[in-house]
Amino acid sequence: MIRAAIHGASGYTGFELIRLLLKHPKVDLVALSSRQFAGVPISEVFPALRGVCPLVCTEFSEVELAKAVDMVFAALPHQASMNAVPLLLKGGAKVVDLSADFRFRNARVYSDWYQPHTAPELLREAVYGLPELHKDEIKEAKLVGNPGCYPTSVILAIAPLVKERAIDLDSIIADSKSGVSGAGRGLSLATHFCEVNEGFRAYKVAEHRHTPEMEQELSILAGREIKISFTPHLVPMTRGILSTIYGNLTDGVSPRMIVEIFNEFYKDAPFVRILGDGVFPNTLYVRGTNYCDIGWKIDERVNRIIVVAAIDNLTRGASGQAVCNMNLMFDFPETLGLLRSVWQP
Repeated sequence: MIRAAIHGASGYTGFELIRLLLKHPKVDLVALSSRQFAGVPISEVFPALRGVCPLVCTEFSEVELAKAVDMVFAALPHQASMNAVPLLLKGGAKVVDLSADFRFRNARVYSDWYQPHTAPELLREAVYGLPELHKDEIKEAKLVGNPGCYPTSVILAIAPLVKERAIDLDSIIADSKSGVSGAGRGLSLATHFCEVNEGFRAYKVAEHRHTPEMEQELSILAGREIKISFTPHLVPMTRGILSTIYGNLTDGVSPRMIVEIFNEFYKDAPFVRILGDGVFPNTLYVRGTNYCDIGWKIDERVNRIIVVAAIDNLTRGASGQAVCNMNLMFDFPETLGLLRSVWQP
């Protein structure tokens, strides 16, 4: 058994981590931290945990927290993590960071899209936590930067095509729709019920912070720099992401080749479900799970492939993926504690 803690447990990703870790056969969840709710039982923060989780939120110092556990999930805001994570590592714990602070290999890229980085030396040892791309590195890591929700769906949807140069790498357009929980639990006028219900809108067009994250990983796969057009949308539902990605097919690529490319790339990926040509995913059927469902259609009139991917933004797009990364870091089966989270309508 490993002893685990959640640093910043009062947000939606914190709740999702608690839900998954309480059922994990190899984890003893022993500590929850929260400045806002220090001294408050987590069951009062999240009433769904009444009679389920007896832990009380505490305002630990990072060094104290790290010395008490083997694994820390840092579910902190951007910038707060880059201050906390060095202390957690110094205390001897392994860390999966759910903020953007350790997802980038280049500190300049991070500073261009977020703010100056105060722990750039750790970027060299942090591993981008997308298991389908970096499983071997994650197994050896002490620090994993858990991917963002939008990048998880977009990267998984087209990584096979990019690696095999089956699409024109300068033609990629990604269009994503997310449930409101992706904005977090904090109060904001833009996510009030009356502002979201019965509405559907694009936001942060051509300037969303997840764009460089997608470009980083796709560029590594391609062996050359890639730029994409990315547009996110807010949908009046609680959770889920549906991403639609467009790319012009390169000469000689056939429908049969597309099937072979996807099947080969994901043959050892237990959390990617290939639906195939003409079968399209639905956020309803990945709700509460760590799966990414992928389907596609070739538009022969314009020689373009349209790939559609669905994930749960709180599970596969955050906490479930974090647990999967923990499994790899401690040499557990990749799927341990995650397969029973299938949600049935």
